[in-house]
Amino acid sequence: MTSPIASNVLDAIGRTPLIQLKRFLSDESIELFVKLEAANPGGSAKDRPAREMLETALRTGEIHGGSTIIESSSGNMGIGLAQACRYHGLKFICVVDPRAQRQNLAIIKALGGEIELVEYPLNGDFLTARIARVKRLLRETPHSFWPNQYANPANPLAHYQGTIREIDEALGHDFDVLFVATSSTGTAQGCRDFLQRSGRNVEVVAVDSVGSVLFGGIAGTRMIPGLGAGQIPRLAVGQSFDHVARVSDLDCVVGCRKVAHREALLVGGSSGGVLTTVERMQEQLAGKRCVAILHDSGTRYLETVFNDAWVESALGCNPSRLAEMIQHGPADVELEPIA
Repeated sequence: MTSPIASNVLDAIGRTPLIQLKRFLSDESIELFVKLEAANPGGSAKDRPAREMLETALRTGEIHGGSTIIESSSGNMGIGLAQACRYHGLKFICVVDPRAQRQNLAIIKALGGEIELVEYPLNGDFLTARIARVKRLLRETPHSFWPNQYANPANPLAHYQGTIREIDEALGHDFDVLFVATSSTGTAQGCRDFLQRSGRNVEVVAVDSVGSVLFGGIAGTRMIPGLGAGQIPRLAVGQSFDHVARVSDLDCVVGCRKVAHREALLVGGSSGGVLTTVERMQEQLAGKRCVAILHDSGTRYLETVFNDAWVESALGCNPSRLAEMIQHGPADVELEPIA
């Protein structure tokens, strides 16, 4: 079958592969499919809301050719916006913190974006500090616009119209459980809303990080970007999912290493957490058809997740212990049902 020809780079966003993983789980009765969002032209699921937020603002007249776009990002949204801004001829400033991957920052710069680094947390939280810097830049910059991925309804809409619809159609409207990482909660919301409104009987498992304040969590140190939140985004207020599963930074690393070893697939940090959750839930998933959304590629985490020296210095896990954890299956996960 011939693939459709995209009219431009933004038109190539979406229609990402759905791949069945047959080696990752020990229980062969579970069908596991993964949505490979790294196949988007900007390399992550964030391409979808980045395009939707900008093009909505262009349609409504909130921005124009002389506007400056300012956003807080741990990396992927910054790349998606840098790509969309470059295509539409808009200036872009990305506010990041020290946890951002150096390669992501280089990509943003290569696409014409400017980097504004927040060096210190505010009230113990880098996200709070980044948003404070965004608001300051908005005051100082004429004709500036904040897409605000943490509150913009175009964020979940992009996944409602694209990500989950593609999954549903590819599987013939037949699957049982969806696993998705949460931060702004845009992806999880858009997918859940589509499934509910379409009458699908699908459980949605929101994967959050230990140290995230989402879903009543307790704030703590988090080293893996793009998973969890240090303050509750407006989009997340009042949101509920069938289950919440929490993973540590080390869980994310182990999941990434396992899927690379078993399936020859390099995935990013949050995706490792999602896959660890699936593996831990095998007993509950027996005989079911499951889908995991993998937000980005492991090629952007070579200096961290896939670097033994970083894992030992940042997470306190030496290479021999890490190898043992990759070899042996994890303990069962404790789910938190959210009313």
